[in-house]
Amino acid sequence: MADLLKNFESEIESITVIPSDGGRFEVTVNGELLYSKLQTGRHAEPGEILGLVRKYLQEGRV
Repeated sequence: MADLLKNFESEIESITVIPSDGGRFEVTVNGELLYSKLQTGRHAEPGEILGLVRKYLQEGRV
């Protein structure tokens, strides 16, 4: 999370962490799912979430 804020300080107004159960780890931006541990069956690789958010922002989907 600190990486997201550090790299996208001017684009991100806030980050919300929502606790869940069952091993769920999901990242959504503006309601769009960018990563799901349940769907991939694995933990995100280092830098993977950062890359997904960067791609999302570059594509202008914000």
